[in-house]
Amino acid sequence: MTKTARVYTIESLIRTRGHVSFAQLLEVLEVSPATLKRDLDYLRDQLGAPIVYDRDVNGYRFGPEYRGQKHELPGMWFSERELYSLLMAHQLLSELDTEGMISRHLQPLLERIHQMLGGDASAAQALLQRVRIISPAKRPVAGPHFERVGEALVERRRLQMRYLTRGRGTVGDREVSPQRLVHHRNTWYLDAWCHQRERLLRFALDAMQAVQVLATPAREVPIDEVRAQMDAGYGIYAGARAQWARLRFDAQAAAWVSREVWHPQQRGRWLTDGAWELELPYSNETELVMDILRHGPQVRVMAPASLVRSVAAQLQQAARQYGAAQPDGGPPAAPAKSPTAKGLSQPPG
Repeated sequence: MTKTARVYTIESLIRTRGHVSFAQLLEVLEVSPATLKRDLDYLRDQLGAPIVYDRDVNGYRFGPEYRGQKHELPGMWFSERELYSLLMAHQLLSELDTEGMISRHLQPLLERIHQMLGGDASAAQALLQRVRIISPAKRPVAGPHFERVGEALVERRRLQMRYLTRGRGTVGDREVSPQRLVHHRNTWYLDAWCHQRERLLRFALDAMQAVQVLATPAREVPIDEVRAQMDAGYGIYAGARAQWARLRFDAQAAAWVSREVWHPQQRGRWLTDGAWELELPYSNETELVMDILRHGPQVRVMAPASLVRSVAAQLQQAARQYGAAQPDGGPPAAPAKSPTAKGLSQPPG
């Protein structure tokens, strides 16, 4: 039995029986008296367990309070391997964190987990150094903005903010009722009811230039309605009215794309030539077009016709960027007709 399992067993026996003698603990744990004494000292001194020896019952029990706080160990279902997994999850969460705001609130739990690992805490620290999460194109959020958004979300209060609408290049004041925080592609977003537009919208936290929590109660939107409207489409450009895209990836790209989740409601199937057909809903094509373009000639949009035209137009514009000169500095070359663009320019028959 591991040290973690033993301290949980001691804690559980005292809780369920009220008091347990030293001899009973030795019998259950099957350890030496010296090991049991070290475990009891560890529970008291390191984990803050209010264990006292009661001469009247000749056993160990819990005192009413210890260090001014009610005692409770972390969840009883954790094994040592699971505790290590939690530390690795913390490393991932720290990479997603905004200026340490999340980690700071989790610090008491993390310290307790390190205590549960006892003498292996140094090994746990070494393990954390061997876990790395790479977050490309991360857009940092101002720490105070993140905290105020979280405060308003938890306390169900409205937010007043100065917000940059990147598509139009304008800055304006918005009053919103926060409904849900969303982390998407290394960036934080807020799903909120906009009181100017009178509908649910998604706001990027890094585009917030000033944030103030108001005393006014937030407008409540049922979470099922938030999911229905904001999760129906593809990516961050969500909306209730979704249409379906059908994409065909060649055999080379299929090995990777067949294992990717582009949308929770996506449908995929293998074709006889080894290609992969993917269908998924979207409400605004902007982000979907960007994802399609990163696969270059290895993907073809099959439907709908509007998405075919949009991707074809993007490919044609990109081709014109490279048609002015040869790579070796030679004379300008005539714009070539891209087979991919040509194939996408008309809806398939």
